[in-house]
Amino acid sequence: MKISDRYLKIVEWSEEDGVYVGTCPGLFYGGVHGMDQAKVYAELCEVVEENIALYLEDKRPLPPATNREYSGKFMLRVEPELHKVIAIKALKAGQSLNSFCQTVLKSAVF
Repeated sequence: MKISDRYLKIVEWSEEDGVYVGTCPGLFYGGVHGMDQAKVYAELCEVVEENIALYLEDKRPLPPATNREYSGKFMLRVEPELHKVIAIKALKAGQSLNSFCQTVLKSAVF
């Protein structure tokens, strides 16, 4: 496995720019763009390799890799009033606060 395999590479369509945009969050700012999704990904992989080489050449520590395991737990802080509203809605739905929030998050993301 190459070092670059540990970093998340994202290629997505940008309505605003009218092109595919490739980024590697955490490793460098900015990205690459173009009309062909596969070419953008290939170029992104090259840029990731180049950035890693620069880090190593300068003897700087690499940023933490984004390709990792997730525990399924995270802390979310909300305003007390929102907490109250969500807790009441969960009760009305007959769900725990955790289950209710998971359902709401899934519907918002997927």
